[in-house]
Amino acid sequence: MASTTALRERARGALLGLAVGDALGAPAENLKPSEIRARWGRITGYVTDTPAGTDDTEYAILSGLLLARHGSALTPAHVQSAWHAWIADRDEGPFRGAGFSERGTLENLRRGLTAPVTAQHRHAWSDGLAMRAAVFGVFAAGRPAEAARLAAIDGSVSHEGEGIYGGQAVAAGVAAAMTGAPPITVIASALAVIPSDSWTARSLRRAVSVSHQGERAIRSAVVIAGYPWTDLAPEAVALAFGAYAHANADFPTSVLTAVNMGRDADTTAAVAGALSGATQGITAIPHHWATPIGPAKGSCLPEMSGHHILDVADLLTPTEPPKWTPTRSDFALAAEGGEDR
Repeated sequence: MASTTALRERARGALLGLAVGDALGAPAENLKPSEIRARWGRITGYVTDTPAGTDDTEYAILSGLLLARHGSALTPAHVQSAWHAWIADRDEGPFRGAGFSERGTLENLRRGLTAPVTAQHRHAWSDGLAMRAAVFGVFAAGRPAEAARLAAIDGSVSHEGEGIYGGQAVAAGVAAAMTGAPPITVIASALAVIPSDSWTARSLRRAVSVSHQGERAIRSAVVIAGYPWTDLAPEAVALAFGAYAHANADFPTSVLTAVNMGRDADTTAAVAGALSGATQGITAIPHHWATPIGPAKGSCLPEMSGHHILDVADLLTPTEPPKWTPTRSDFALAAEGGEDR
């Protein structure tokens, strides 16, 4: 059983890891590995003078604050109300609400639609839920089924199908990692909460199965050659878990593997960072990577300006240690939909 101190360290590792991965991966977003090599050789650290998180970090803060307010009582109505109050009904930053799935959701909210109809847009399969889902794993430490349930509630406003599955896999994986579970258990926990025949599950299994062969093999196993959209949840989530498995949860290796594979590099590195940060704790994050991460600037979501991801981690950390560690029977339960514990 993890102590409350250990849980706090893992929570801070998970969410600071998300923000660090986001900042490291942002310059490589939408690039091919060959383009990354042409610009920087191999990325081994920040390649900008002012590294900062993107929409991935700011949406994670939004979902984290909402979760801290409502906990396990969270409902789609709560999420929808928050999106109205914090985004849709206010002036947006220069990124205008971030990615395509967020744009589609905001347009539907402003038309007066309600969840789950708000998620009926062309990018409901995106990784927009996966990028913010680590907060549910932190909150539901040791309870992957509950983490997946909460992620689906949050995602019901903005995502459907594979977009939901991607978020659930991340949430469940982080929840297992918060107990100090080894990567094999973290991966099993993620797979247990999504349909085994889903695109996300198939991609995740393929990525993990070749992860020992490195970046090129992981990328080749998952990425559809010539497909233009890089924010596809089955792809991004699989690349992130593949990087995490390749590194055996080592934080720098997990994140840099994700970054150097390109595609939606800020999100894949954010997810890999959350998984490895939860597994190893905040001390695994190199100090020179952690130090530049300050309060959110609100460059995407002005209402999130001034909030620090570490404060969100502290808000979500249980005051009592979890009284459960994952077993095979719990994986089976999670696959059937889970229950509150």
